[in-house]
Amino acid sequence: MSSGLVLIDKPSGWTSHDVVARLRKIAGTRRVGHAGTLDPMATGLLVIGINSATKLLTFLVGEDKTYEATIRLGASTITDDKESDYLELASVADLKAITTDKLEKALDALRGDIMQVPSSVSAIKVNGERAYAKVRSGDEVKLAARPVSIKRFAVVGQPRPVEESGQSFIDFDAVIECTSGTYIRALARDLGAALGVGGHLTALRRTQVGSYSVADAQRLEDLTSENLSVLDIAVAARQQFTPRELSSQDELDLRHGKRLKAGTQAAEPIAAFAPDGRLVAMLTKSGKDLKSLVVFAVHTDA
Repeated sequence: MSSGLVLIDKPSGWTSHDVVARLRKIAGTRRVGHAGTLDPMATGLLVIGINSATKLLTFLVGEDKTYEATIRLGASTITDDKESDYLELASVADLKAITTDKLEKALDALRGDIMQVPSSVSAIKVNGERAYAKVRSGDEVKLAARPVSIKRFAVVGQPRPVEESGQSFIDFDAVIECTSGTYIRALARDLGAALGVGGHLTALRRTQVGSYSVADAQRLEDLTSENLSVLDIAVAARQQFTPRELSSQDELDLRHGKRLKAGTQAAEPIAAFAPDGRLVAMLTKSGKDLKSLVVFAVHTDA
């Protein structure tokens, strides 16, 4: 199996680890990883690295992401999504008081550079244990706020009233473009809190990771070893990262641990390519030079 990326449209109910395990069987290799977890409830784009392309995942994890979400106003939940019990329920009067202007004002406060407290059921480690494990065992978890950037938080269509089990809610669909490390469940939670009615997610779909789109992804249910489509490691790197074209001597120097002159490249990391198009290394600036972060073997399927 050659090295490269596999774009998967993850179905609901699968963990990211489940997908990796499935791909190991299909690809016939243990060297499989992913570039950013999706919750079991969520669907959409999961970027999988095969063989040497697992080394690219480190650089992809930090790329911006785009999500489509359905947010329900009118209740807060333990997990900030529909997978747990309600903590508080809003009155019909409080829901009726939410105007378009109030919703937009609350959304605007969550746009741009913000400090976000991650969901308590996140995978963040607290004293060596995942936060979600501590919450599910009954412990109270308080996580520190961290900086994230919400580049777009837009309502799609019109908010709609919903009745479920005798309780009233308001649902709306949204598109969120954000930096890595943003918790969409926390946005739903904080929006509901700002409006005084509580909020949580009922659906989440990741549509974009960096330059990779779910439109190009394969359905996990359809995959076999015969139809698995792998995006070549060099093609994948050129699609996402700033390219640096190397001479044969440049390649030799990098493989011997030497540095290159930085030139004019601005965005990092930089993907360095041999004259024949092979991906040689990932580079970063160090003063006036470029140094390698990782160097790939000549045969990247090894």
